Amino acid sequence: MIGAEAIVKCLEEEGVKYVFGYPGVAICPFYNSITESKIKTVLVRTEQSAAHAASGLARISGKPGVCAVTSGPGATNIITGIATAYADSIPLIVITGQVKSDLIGSDVFQEADITGAVESFVKYSYLVKKADELPRIFKEAFHIANTGRKGPVLIDIPIDIQQAPVKSFKYPETVNLRTYKPTVKGNSAQIKKVIKELNRSARPIICIGGGVQLGGAEDLVQSFAEKHGIPFVTTMMGIGTVPTDHDLYFGMVGNNGKPYANKAMNEADVIMMVGARVADRAISQPDLITKDKVLIHIDVDPAEIGKNAVSSIPLVGDCKAIFEDLNSEEFDIDCTKWVKELKKYKKELCPVRKPDKKYVDPQGFIDILTNKLNDTAVYVADVGQNQIFSCAYVNIKDNTRFLTSGGMGTMGYSIPAALGAKLADPKRQVVCVCGDGSFQMSMMELATFRQHGVQAKIIVFNNSYLGMVREYQHYSYKDNYSMVSLDGSPDLEKLVSAYDFDYFRLENMNGLEKTIDAFIKDKKNCLLEVMIDPMDLVKQ
Repeated sequence: MIGAEAIVKCLEEEGVKYVFGYPGVAICPFYNSITESKIKTVLVRTEQSAAHAASGLARISGKPGVCAVTSGPGATNIITGIATAYADSIPLIVITGQVKSDLIGSDVFQEADITGAVESFVKYSYLVKKADELPRIFKEAFHIANTGRKGPVLIDIPIDIQQAPVKSFKYPETVNLRTYKPTVKGNSAQIKKVIKELNRSARPIICIGGGVQLGGAEDLVQSFAEKHGIPFVTTMMGIGTVPTDHDLYFGMVGNNGKPYANKAMNEADVIMMVGARVADRAISQPDLITKDKVLIHIDVDPAEIGKNAVSSIPLVGDCKAIFEDLNSEEFDIDCTKWVKELKKYKKELCPVRKPDKKYVDPQGFIDILTNKLNDTAVYVADVGQNQIFSCAYVNIKDNTRFLTSGGMGTMGYSIPAALGAKLADPKRQVVCVCGDGSFQMSMMELATFRQHGVQAKIIVFNNSYLGMVREYQHYSYKDNYSMVSLDGSPDLEKLVSAYDFDYFRLENMNGLEKTIDAFIKDKKNCLLEVMIDPMDLVKQ
């Protein structure tokens, strides 16, 4: 066995089914060896997409996604995808080929210090120096990526290590890292404090972040809220944790969130922040959520607690383990008056849009689309106005999943992420929603769907602008628009026909339901172009 064969064997031991990537000389030994495996390789059209596709697969499967690219530009091209996964705590194993060990540091062809380049946005990275170390390194990498606060781990493997003999292959059964011991169980004394504060609270609120889904604690958090009648809101990454029509749900918080959700946070006397960073997009003024109220911050990453807002009760641990303990505790709380007050705010502060009838209204379109999707559908939103419209109007059912790039806000995320999500669970409906700007950042991946026989359902909101930046320039620079016009974009009908995609188009709301039905029922790969008002605003 050589190093490349050992890598494949490690992936087989971890139950990996797909590897997304792009070959080059420095990673060719690995890709040569994987042809003898049942693991399927997916050739993307640019390396960044490999990480996004692996991310989509990881978020649906619950297991680390795997991608492998070559050295130099292959490695540097994937950096944005790594940073995107790191910002949203998505477990990835990123394998990069590297030049020969004795040439590292010589600035030879396609050499790049990738471990140094990604240092600030990986959980850990390895530069493999001996082929015999590969089993241990891969076992550790999968453990690190998918425990504690999840995230990407990079393994840089010189080509000579891939070609070197492995004296004996034995994949470790366990991992014991002396300096890496993430806390799972919540401190019992802190849990008692949480119960005490909730017990004397009149206006508690639970703010659900993406960590609840990553920790598999959705049902536990929801049952806790229902048991005690405590209302809840979500961050952007928390969307999909609970049904949007739930009687206790009051929308997404943050700069682009619901006004009544933000008001609920401001007027609460106790806030339970669960699996969420107190970051600027969700909490623009952290001081407001700590003034005259109790902040209970529950997170698996101790570094996040107290980083942006001082918490009254810090509680480190896995969301699932903590809410198992919380659900076993008995306490008496009556939130009836508080929930009634929030419902009043929801009715009074619900934004009323005034769409131009010459175009498709994103609110009406997303509402009807998501009502027609299956309960188990996966809705993948890109970044820009399309993302904010999606967050505001998507209908989440009991088992619907909502994927997007939250922390990094990476345009071009949705198409490859939808590819990964569909491969993770081919039976689920997967719909990708993007703008005409973000679509053009990853439209080359239509070929990947076609090559690998993966069903694509892509929706493009077309307003001929980089809509979110145009809106910012509208408010901040009094309509002095710069670098936001997308004139010169391709004719999408002609473009997608080249990839053998069916094409649908909506000019306005006329025939909307009929077109959506045809789009959903189409068995082929298909794209629906939705014409929206170029001057539409998220904030009206």
